[in-house]
Amino acid sequence: MKRIAIILVVLGICVWTWGQDKPAAQNPPAGQAAGQGASQTAAPQGKRPPKINSQEEYAAYQAAVKVADPAECEKAANDFAAKYPASEVRTIVYKAAMLRYQQANNEAKAVEIAKKVLAIDPDDPEALVALALADVDQTKDDSLDKDERLAAAKKGAERSLVTVETDVPTTGYPEEQLKNYKNFIRSQAYFVIGMAAYKASHWPEAEANLRKSIDALPQSPDVVTIYHLALSLDFQNKIPEALKVVQQAVDLTKDTPDSPAGKAARQEQDRLMKYSTTGTSGQAGTPPKN
Repeated sequence: MKRIAIILVVLGICVWTWGQDKPAAQNPPAGQAAGQGASQTAAPQGKRPPKINSQEEYAAYQAAVKVADPAECEKAANDFAAKYPASEVRTIVYKAAMLRYQQANNEAKAVEIAKKVLAIDPDDPEALVALALADVDQTKDDSLDKDERLAAAKKGAERSLVTVETDVPTTGYPEEQLKNYKNFIRSQAYFVIGMAAYKASHWPEAEANLRKSIDALPQSPDVVTIYHLALSLDFQNKIPEALKVVQQAVDLTKDTPDSPAGKAARQEQDRLMKYSTTGTSGQAGTPPKN
């Protein structure tokens, strides 16, 4: 996988607990006055926060999302869903398990849980982008279903860009945290779209979307994204730009130069420098494992 969710699942922070039966969707996010905004137009309000109907359900929810072990967290999620089949927080509980598997670098299980989330809510942006990321990650040049998988990954990522605006509650969350969460989803989605284009050898499209991925979350640069952007530029013979970008990947891996990403970045940098001085092209470096 490219990277795991560096931001805790924002939907797990605040829910409409038992005894609350009216959402406050008319209120703007914290720190923003009514009618205030960059364009003076109201931001999308998204869904209301999910509602919990009893103290018992709330206690079970809290216990389930706090389980640290991935397998145990999955079991807790399954138990919760079985006991509360109509609960509005089932997706949050399952996404806690999905995050645990992502942190353990268990992509297969993370995908399995993402599909459970989407079976409940087909528009959940976090699960959509997690599944899309796995699809693009697992697609190889010799995959018999390469085109279909890349198309599916792109479709899921594009859908997540829509639903991150419409299906994420905005009421009750700190404005900056909500902004970071949405930007993280956007960054992941554009990475998927960019990589789908990259693996289809559509270099300009790959370049454009990988740049969008980086720009969506500039405070957390991702070396894999930056490295593939350099390769996309390289394949378009934009050597000076590619050199500038790959230097960022080298800088990001200065403490881990022998890691797969560090070695690949330095190999590409050496190749580009040789090409820029001698005109000998060679072959672009082998991408590191995500």
